[in-house]
Amino acid sequence: MTWIGLALLFLLLLTGIPVAFALGLSGVVGLYLVAGLDGLLGVLQSTPISAVASYELITIPMFLFMAQLVMVSGVGDDLFRAAAAWVGRFPGGLGVATALAGAGFGAICGTSTAAAATLSTTSLPAMIRHGYEPQLAAGVVAISGTLAMLIPPSVILIIYGLLADVNVGALLIGGVIPGLIVTIAIALTVVLLAVRHPERAPRGPRIPRGEKIALLRVVGPVIVLMMMVTGVIYTGVATPTEASAVGAAGACAIALWRRRLDRASLMRAAREAVHATCMIAAIVMCASIFGFYFTLTGLTQDVVTWVANLEVSRWVVMTLLLGLYIVLGCFLDQIAILVLTIPVVTPVVAALGFDPVWFGVMVVLTAEVGMITPPLGLNCFVVARAAGRPVGEVFAGVFPHFWAHLLVIGLLMAFPALITWLPSRMS
Repeated sequence: MTWIGLALLFLLLLTGIPVAFALGLSGVVGLYLVAGLDGLLGVLQSTPISAVASYELITIPMFLFMAQLVMVSGVGDDLFRAAAAWVGRFPGGLGVATALAGAGFGAICGTSTAAAATLSTTSLPAMIRHGYEPQLAAGVVAISGTLAMLIPPSVILIIYGLLADVNVGALLIGGVIPGLIVTIAIALTVVLLAVRHPERAPRGPRIPRGEKIALLRVVGPVIVLMMMVTGVIYTGVATPTEASAVGAAGACAIALWRRRLDRASLMRAAREAVHATCMIAAIVMCASIFGFYFTLTGLTQDVVTWVANLEVSRWVVMTLLLGLYIVLGCFLDQIAILVLTIPVVTPVVAALGFDPVWFGVMVVLTAEVGMITPPLGLNCFVVARAAGRPVGEVFAGVFPHFWAHLLVIGLLMAFPALITWLPSRMS
């Protein structure tokens, strides 16, 4: 019965059916085979509404609305220009500025594709205009866009928290230090490439000190918004749901202050946020149906028992799990990976004694790798389309960052406290 449901799911995914519908249909068929019509109707009457009735689910539309308002305000250009003004004279300075802008935009965006598309229209043309090799420039843009998955407010971390029943606030705060480490890794990779081959990344122009300070004033409200959203969660002043509302209100205020917000743009931002929220809610709802089917088959308990009886170190098992997530990221969307694996993997991780917050951040970090690896590599396709560059050029440009990400994964496995320390200090 288990393999029938799984086979049907993958068959539906291969035909191009949306993830939510594929999960729902295969879950319904599996439940009918396992529990009969009465059992199926019982699940359909209660499970979908309980899945989307979570108070923390409100976090997602608010952060998505915040991201749309930030894009309306056009702060992406200013973030890159401010970073480029301060670090542009260093080797690979404009690439480093792209990483910093990606981290900044990710801290007020939450979705990697939006961050990658924004950087593709701002920092990529600027780097090429200053003589950067297009391959190197496209690579750093694609990898910098993934920072939005890790740095709060990360939508993918919120989805993991909902699926795995893990504290969303702790997950968001747990992504802060790893996000900074990944940003540094991207910057150092660009600097090393520029030092070895200076012709690939010329130094940027010299900017007067007065202009640098003026640019800081322009991006000051955005920096305050980043710190405010994360700070109220960390200090316990607000829950993640309340913080998302604060962030959306702050982004609206910035758009009004910059005179970029009118009725049409406000409605467009709300509509985009609602569309994305409905998609995520449908996936969570259908994933709950499919997860209920998985529970009835007993597969989860069988996997836990099998892993517990393995005569290997738990770190060997964890290495294999994270390797599996990297491979899956080459072929599947990150949300699809979570809804397919979390019901089975989370009990295994708990049985092995790993912190669920640490594991959630590690899963998202491996998902970042999936966003830049072929054949799917969604961020690479986003950059290629937005910038009009060949997708093969983008994949070649992110290859050095792939190895840098693996080193970061190894570092966070060796020192789990880099993830768990900040959440443990939360009020």
